Amino acid sequence: MATATPLPDTIQDILGIGGFAGELLSMLLGAALVGTIMLTMTAFAGPWAKRKITAAFTDRISVNRIGPMGLGTIIVDAVRLLSKELIIPEGADRPAYDIAPVVLAGSALLAFAVIPMGNGIHLADPETGLVFVFAIASIASLGLLMGGYASNNKYSLLGGLRAVAQNIAYEIPLVVTAASVVLFTGSLQMSEIVAAQTVELVTIAGIRIPAWFAFVNPFAFVLFMIANLAEVGRNPFDTPEAPTEIVGGYQTEYSSVYFVLFYLGEFVHIFLGGAIIATLFLGGPAGPFLPGFVWFTIKIWAVFLFTQWCRSAVPRVRIDQIIEIGWKGLLVLSFANLLLTAVILGVLGL
Repeated sequence: MATATPLPDTIQDILGIGGFAGELLSMLLGAALVGTIMLTMTAFAGPWAKRKITAAFTDRISVNRIGPMGLGTIIVDAVRLLSKELIIPEGADRPAYDIAPVVLAGSALLAFAVIPMGNGIHLADPETGLVFVFAIASIASLGLLMGGYASNNKYSLLGGLRAVAQNIAYEIPLVVTAASVVLFTGSLQMSEIVAAQTVELVTIAGIRIPAWFAFVNPFAFVLFMIANLAEVGRNPFDTPEAPTEIVGGYQTEYSSVYFVLFYLGEFVHIFLGGAIIATLFLGGPAGPFLPGFVWFTIKIWAVFLFTQWCRSAVPRVRIDQIIEIGWKGLLVLSFANLLLTAVILGVLGL
């Protein structure tokens, strides 16, 4: 399968500007386009879609007064939050307090640089793309800890510590489960992982079933979905910001634009988790009839819908139970899946 031309190269060809200036300009424009796409989806997901989905699950009426279907709520919420006063708590560690929201939101956006979204919409395709995604996404844990510590609030500190403990407990199973996909493909390159899923797995009643790794190894797919829920902080793994226990956790003392950045980072990370799941297990942008980018968008919104369903239907568990599930349950199962995958591939000679 031929690798699509990276978006910056396409933009440079369109602009017809050569040299370093052309490369720099095309990279900035490409990054701006990808960032705008993700921020637009986040704008719909946070203030509007989350409320609509939760209301549908819980049989309530959601936002419907401002604009068609309540879509004007997106603009109203943005103005409302950004116009609030930025209150800095007394005794806050100011540098860490200021940097934490940027780290959380920026790490998620940066990871999209190597995600192939279809139709040539990807910024880069390094040979170690999968490692890059996990490395950049893990920086979010640092932002959560900084926000909790720097707020000079005991509830924020507890939330930050919970977030780090939870992320460490579930990042390892996440990476180990992804390694089982690498065994199938023999590559860490995101485009190669997508290409390996374009072949036919089986044909049933004339319907061609692609070799998506969700079909090839459904056990790994389920493990990854569970670990991803913990990484993005959705029920039953939302203890780092549990309102009934620690007010709002690591973001308790944040307001105005800083709170918006935390809120933004949370939802961008949900979409990043969906993008990784779509790439590793659901064929990336592959799909019939519709353009690849449309299929990719449908898949990550499907993962978002699943996280919101869990948020509405699954009860929260205690932090000690979460850590125990991660270290004693998911970690063991992820290594068992990796070992079993290696044995099966060795027996089959693949």
